[in-house]
Amino acid sequence: MYRLAYLICSILTYAGPVLTATVTYNWEATWVWASPDGHGRPVIGINGSWPCPPIMAFVGDTIVINLLNKLGNETTGVHFHGVNQVNSNFMDGAVGTIQCPLPPGKTMTYSFMADQSGTYWYHSHNMGQYPDGFRGPMIIHDPEDPYLDEYDDDQIFTISDWYHDQSPTLVEKMIQPNNTDHRPPLPDSVLINEGDHGHVKVEADRTYRIRIINFSALTGAFVMFNALQMRIIAVDGTYTEKQIANHIRVLPAQRYDVLLTIGSSSLQNYPFLVALDTNPDYTDVHASTPISYRNNLTGQLITDATGNLKGKSSTQQFYPQDDYQLVPYDQRPAYGPVTKHWVLNFDYCDDPNGYRRACFNGTSFIGQKVPTLYSVSSLGKNNTKLSAYGQVGAFDVAYNEVLEIVINNHDDAIHPFHLHGHQFQVIERPKSNAGNWTGTRTVPKAPMRRDTVAVNPNSYVVLRILANNPGVFLLHCHVEWHVEMGLTATLIEAPELLVNYKIPRDHVDICKDQGIPISGNAAGNEVWDDMKGFVTVNPTKYLGALWSSTSSPTSSKTADYAIATVV
Repeated sequence: MYRLAYLICSILTYAGPVLTATVTYNWEATWVWASPDGHGRPVIGINGSWPCPPIMAFVGDTIVINLLNKLGNETTGVHFHGVNQVNSNFMDGAVGTIQCPLPPGKTMTYSFMADQSGTYWYHSHNMGQYPDGFRGPMIIHDPEDPYLDEYDDDQIFTISDWYHDQSPTLVEKMIQPNNTDHRPPLPDSVLINEGDHGHVKVEADRTYRIRIINFSALTGAFVMFNALQMRIIAVDGTYTEKQIANHIRVLPAQRYDVLLTIGSSSLQNYPFLVALDTNPDYTDVHASTPISYRNNLTGQLITDATGNLKGKSSTQQFYPQDDYQLVPYDQRPAYGPVTKHWVLNFDYCDDPNGYRRACFNGTSFIGQKVPTLYSVSSLGKNNTKLSAYGQVGAFDVAYNEVLEIVINNHDDAIHPFHLHGHQFQVIERPKSNAGNWTGTRTVPKAPMRRDTVAVNPNSYVVLRILANNPGVFLLHCHVEWHVEMGLTATLIEAPELLVNYKIPRDHVDICKDQGIPISGNAAGNEVWDDMKGFVTVNPTKYLGALWSSTSSPTSSKTADYAIATVV
């Protein structure tokens, strides 16, 4: 069980102006044998242990992660989900886009400011790796939390689907020509707090801030605490006006912060229910196939460990709170006027070899030889030539433009879409079967903000951002299996400010050690439109993050930062 306290790894005393600290973690990514649901399997842990530890800091702190890859047979990298990486885009951790993969035996440092409070999480962003265990909570505390006086304690409450096979095996079976209905791997079980049997210790007559995080690779999670009403106070790091909810539905990668008040009796335990689904249209009461919750768990909020631990939690139907109706606490108005539109149509499609892929605008994402950020930095005034980046679904927007992003979901399932680098405003999110977007009709006065949004079946969503965070940011479905099928696009934000962008020397050296080009277009060609060597077709054999050494280390660290290329 993750349990929080406001004394983190640095003891800070607040007297007058808020102090800040550097919070440092030295991590070794290692294989660990674990059986969180009773079935043993290898998982990726930290420093020989699993679950992976939480990252904790205060707003304004600098977080430093020194990561040594001791996996032996896989590369890795870590993304800090929901952290916008303002002025530190090179720390975003998306392998192949922001950085090169970290090979076994090598170390790289992630260092960034915790600029916004809230409930976040970290995970590998490398070839479907995080379902194998490399993930954990990340909590940024706020001394000016507007709800600080309304709760007594913090609890982290993680939810995850869980698989008995490792990711490379699962994806290899999924991406096949015979998978004509593009079925993803189905989980074997559900975990609460990475496998503590759903037993959560609480104390009577106290109010808790429950930080709910969905680590799942596939499934949405319905959550209910029986007679205990939830009061929503934040989603995805954005404070909201308080909203009562009996049920919530948390999609993969989403977070909800809710207040729960425990009754006055120290002899009563409180059952709760977590039910996973595979993202069907749960609002369709006339569905030909009934919705199945094959993975569900009844847990207990425990005040009396010797009392009844077998209480039941059940419901005939879920009625989750509509997050579109949430109002940000700061009442920030809708960005405008809109100066640019980015329209993405999601469908499934086939690649040239007949393998099933997930696609935006008829094209699936294919990783290239040069990380996109390195290309953007090195191409000079030609970094707005989108064809220079290969098949990564590139789109650019100038600094301080207001960008409206439209995602048309042509599938009959709900999909969670996530944008790196921003908490976007959700301008429109109609119900299922609304069809394609035909123009923005309604703009809320203060739109809900979050970083991962549910897009309903055969419907659309309209999002807005203010392009004030120069960098390269992925937009993708956060069903991890769909990422591996190619459901990703790339936003190049303020490219005019990224020319000769400086990237930390140790990150550049990791690329050099593996013979990966650090400049030029997608293939490493210095002439932007020389497309010789572009990767245009995915390999038919899926290897995931499996490591094959192609060069010997030649690192020579001469400075803390380097320009990734000579322009």
